[in-house]
Amino acid sequence: MKKVAIVTGANRGIGLEAVKQLAELGLTVILTARDSKKGKTAAESLTKKNLDVHFHELDVTDSKSITNLIKYVEKEFGRLDILVNNAGIFPDKTWTTSFLNTPIDTIREGMETNVYGPYQLSQLAAPLMMKNKYGRIVNLSSGMGQLEDMEGGSIAYRMSKTALNAMTRVMSKDLGKGPILINSMCPGWVRTDMGGANAERTVEKGAETITWLATLPDNGPTGGFFRDKKPIEW
Repeated sequence: MKKVAIVTGANRGIGLEAVKQLAELGLTVILTARDSKKGKTAAESLTKKNLDVHFHELDVTDSKSITNLIKYVEKEFGRLDILVNNAGIFPDKTWTTSFLNTPIDTIREGMETNVYGPYQLSQLAAPLMMKNKYGRIVNLSSGMGQLEDMEGGSIAYRMSKTALNAMTRVMSKDLGKGPILINSMCPGWVRTDMGGANAERTVEKGAETITWLATLPDNGPTGGFFRDKKPIEW
């Protein structure tokens, strides 16, 4: 039976490329986006290439929307094998904005999308994965969340990605050595709306490690942080 994957925030950029790469491997992929029109257009661009891609609306800041997505997947496909928590925002005013000029609401905004959304999705997805004794969860993080090399500025974004990494480690320990592998990854500086036109990487390169982690063998790593398919410091 074909494996079923969800990729959040996937109407463009790295998310859309991850959908494409997974579908090209023969998976059924649910492309999600907050904007239905943009999401449907993105999904159609891939179904025209005979890829098994389906669209479902998702607002990762809305608990009801998250619940509706998981219920849809369970009803329509009867299984969920892969969750790629790609949806994310850069809430800070600029890349160099100091914490002195960052309102608490900006911190909350970053956490809602970049942490609480992935948390709720993972919490609901894991039991569904356990039913089929197989699961892969990939959390899209960033080197800007690394404590090992933490700089100033962008505090809302940095805090949210550090928290996402902590979530990955705790969840991996709670899940133990069972069938679900959960990891964080940094795609690098990618040419997307967030990364900008001067970024050094293509979306294809940025999504490579997502696809690798999403299709790990049963003896693959869990609770790790990766870039270019290699472990990096937290």
